[in-house]
Amino acid sequence: MEKNIGFVSFRIAGTDGVSLEVKKWAEIFERNNCRCFYFAEELDTPPERSYYSKYAHFKNPVIAEINQRIYGTSKRDPDLTAKIHHYRKRIKEELHEFVNKFSIDVLIPQNAVTIPLNISLALALTEFIAETEIKTIAHHHDFFWERKRFLRNSVWDYFNMAYPPHLPSIEHVVINSSGQNQLALRTGISSTLIPNVMNFEKPAPGKDEYNADILEALGVSEDEILILQPTRVVQRKGIEHAIELVSRLGEKAVLVISHASGDEGHEYENRVHEYAKLMGIKAIFVSDIIDDKREIRNGKKIYTLQDIYPYADFVTYPSLIEGFGNAFLETIYFRKPILVNNYSIYSTDIKPKGFDVIEMDDFITDETVAQVKEVLNNPERRKKMVEKNYKIAQCFYSYAVLEERLWDMMTTFWGVKQSCQGLNSD
Repeated sequence: MEKNIGFVSFRIAGTDGVSLEVKKWAEIFERNNCRCFYFAEELDTPPERSYYSKYAHFKNPVIAEINQRIYGTSKRDPDLTAKIHHYRKRIKEELHEFVNKFSIDVLIPQNAVTIPLNISLALALTEFIAETEIKTIAHHHDFFWERKRFLRNSVWDYFNMAYPPHLPSIEHVVINSSGQNQLALRTGISSTLIPNVMNFEKPAPGKDEYNADILEALGVSEDEILILQPTRVVQRKGIEHAIELVSRLGEKAVLVISHASGDEGHEYENRVHEYAKLMGIKAIFVSDIIDDKREIRNGKKIYTLQDIYPYADFVTYPSLIEGFGNAFLETIYFRKPILVNNYSIYSTDIKPKGFDVIEMDDFITDETVAQVKEVLNNPERRKKMVEKNYKIAQCFYSYAVLEERLWDMMTTFWGVKQSCQGLNSD
């Protein structure tokens, strides 16, 4: 029996963590005879399967204006309440159109009832689910209590109602054990833990004709060690540590930073530029030629992050906070050695699996530098490390894991025989 799956989020486009996980989930559903449809304001999904919402994105000017007035104060003006509910009503009408147009059987809000970036969307989803009892899997990536900036606000009543909603037709999914524990402690809601995954059954793309000139495009010479920082330039990524590492290596090395600051401002990005100069290292910011797909744009060749990985000698991931760690899995997938900061989710959920990586505890030490040098200069050690990591990830973070967990959830809705056809097959 085919089922129609409806993903709902602010945006389902590009390479942000939520959009990437949507596409992975969709791939699992699609290869098991389900059909996937998409509801958001920013979309790069197939047009015939997509519903463009006018007010779903937190970047929408009217939603951004609401957010500016919500946070940093405890008092809510009546006109702001009216505005929130005006757009709640509009979005709920869109949800009805989406579900009816595509005959949606299962609704999957992606972070939309988790992080309060669009109050009206969360309220609309909560009311729609309560009124229709549509089967729902709420996929939670970033809870509001994990971000300091959301804690002083004038919408605690809405937080308690919709972040997330406690309704009988909703199955909740979290990406780490901390989120699972806190969700139960704060709300009494039980959840299923499904970590982020990669398709470890399929070999990673490598060097090819298209990316053969990428070192030249990046400005990296053949005799330089390419150290990749595969993240956006935001403060919680701890990029100063990567800069310090490169400085202390004493090697002819270059730090390639793949993405720009995005929607979190440019102050920290300027700080990283200045710090790289201060430490006297060659740091290359390449977001102008890196995007989520290959193309020729205005006569300029555009690459993907996957084009850089095969040429990287080492990867830095000194994040202070992560919901899970997509860049960690990507590095393991491309069989590259990695320096990872011992951030909380890594420490509790990932490290116990037994990965062989170079760790740091919030600062670079002489031992850290020595370990990185050993890996760079010892091919046998490097090969043993990356092969072990790949096998561990294949066991715990593969599509097979995701498929099994999704099968369990679909069984909850329809029972074994009536679930999506073949979802429990090999």
